[in-house]
Amino acid sequence: MDDVWPWLASLPPPPPDAPPQPWSLTLASSPDGASIVLQADATTGSSPSTDGDDGREPALLVAFSLAAKGAGGAARALWTSNGFAASSPVELRVQLLVQLLNEVLALSPYVPCLGASAVELGDASSEAKVDAGVVSGVVGVAGTDAFFSLALLLRLFWLCALDAPADAGYIFFRDLGADVERALGECRPALGAFLRSVGPDVEERFMRSLGYMLAKWCLLREMQAAAGSAAEAKAQQEVPRRRTLPAACLSHATEVHGLWVLKGYAPVLAMPRVTGAASTLSIAASPHEVPEEPALRYGLVHQQLEAVAQLEYAVRVRDRRFLTVSVRVDNVRVRLARLAFRKDDDDAGDAGDDVMDGECHFPSRIRLWVGPRFGAAYATGPSLGRSTGNPERDVEMTRTVKGAFSGATKLANGINIGVAPRMKAKMRSSMRTHSRSWRWEQEAEGSAGVFEGVLYDPVTGTEVSAWRPGIGGGSGTGATADPRNGMRRRYGGPGRAFSKMRGLVVAGDELPEEMTWRLGRQEEGRTLRWRLGLKAWVSYLPNEVRSRHFETRCVEWAHEVELPLVAINDDES
Repeated sequence: MDDVWPWLASLPPPPPDAPPQPWSLTLASSPDGASIVLQADATTGSSPSTDGDDGREPALLVAFSLAAKGAGGAARALWTSNGFAASSPVELRVQLLVQLLNEVLALSPYVPCLGASAVELGDASSEAKVDAGVVSGVVGVAGTDAFFSLALLLRLFWLCALDAPADAGYIFFRDLGADVERALGECRPALGAFLRSVGPDVEERFMRSLGYMLAKWCLLREMQAAAGSAAEAKAQQEVPRRRTLPAACLSHATEVHGLWVLKGYAPVLAMPRVTGAASTLSIAASPHEVPEEPALRYGLVHQQLEAVAQLEYAVRVRDRRFLTVSVRVDNVRVRLARLAFRKDDDDAGDAGDDVMDGECHFPSRIRLWVGPRFGAAYATGPSLGRSTGNPERDVEMTRTVKGAFSGATKLANGINIGVAPRMKAKMRSSMRTHSRSWRWEQEAEGSAGVFEGVLYDPVTGTEVSAWRPGIGGGSGTGATADPRNGMRRRYGGPGRAFSKMRGLVVAGDELPEEMTWRLGRQEEGRTLRWRLGLKAWVSYLPNEVRSRHFETRCVEWAHEVELPLVAINDDES
């Protein structure tokens, strides 16, 4: 797939009087001779005349197609693009990339809360589309060939998943896995530039379409690894080490309008597991860890972590000797999106209509850090704005005393034995405490400041991300510390730790305190590079169904962002 982009650029213009000539490039092939090829065909069409009349003049049109060739050489067209004018100022390969991206956006998995708006309104402007101008601006970024390969692979995946015959899908999943991984690793600069150019709506649509392909890819890798481990266990008693696919966990970060914004996307199956000794085993290879219900197993695989972290920074002059860089959390949003390909509106009503809708992973711990580049000595700090939590406990003591006086005890024959009177007293006390599901703290690690939030079970007070089931599925620290009962029906009720959309939103009202660094005045006017990172843990505990399944996974992203040292006076802040 690496040679597709240069191959498109090297297509020679056909001679004006020569018959149309097709060009083809093999994308994947099998040992029996079957293959998937990309073809380019030049035809003569008509385009509007430029002299202002209603006539038509012949024009050269180039159309691309994906075809499956059998062992005998017969080709079946699977997909055909529009006819692109060869005389257009926009390159042919850019026009092809635009169509691939728009078709991928149209095939994005269904979003229940927003998917009906475009259908009901019937407004074409609400559709997610990109134009040639945006794509042309991305073409100059490094890694454009890998970005085109990723778009072509993504379109080919949807073609094989929905329309193409089974033999084409077999070739795709068997031979193009390495191309997917290589494209993911090399396209990050161009992909980040593309996502920043199209805006949040199109970005979310594109990344969910890509996430659906990556979830299937990760699932296939898990199944292959499980089959390989079963075959090797008889001889070597070893489990293949390669389980997670960090290349599938994509992210980008930028500085815009006084904010540092980091966005990350990760299919759940691509995130490494952190639960106990079974963390090195695949889902298919650990029978005691997998969900028992097939529907639950399928739903947990098709989920994607979507995280957005926005930090607000300000450069102030508070003293003639130094500048102050203050950073605070503007917004952190973490959500597990279902990657269900469902477009019908009738079945997408209440979440309660489908029991499995509530069975998904949830964020259980978040760590966000920011600071100067590693090893930089030009900044002093950080100075933290929040002390270590020391929660108070409100204790209400209620004492009830019940007494009774009794005289001398008489026997049945009326004889008084002379026992002294007695008094009986009984005391009862009760205690009430105030607790919250999430606890947020600040820390410092080197020159970086850390915001960290941890989810606790509201019933037992157990840290969910750190809890491990005991041997045989029980609790290793006693039944009272098991959070599975306390986290049931976690998306309902007034004390829930998550939103109704099964996500977590942390705003400035939760973390209003700032972290500050001091820099010398000689740095004023420069643009420095600062580091920004996010690590998220997601856990699964049964919500409505009965299951023994439990797991915690985590993913980590780190980027460098720009810090323009343009100072403002302190009274202008």
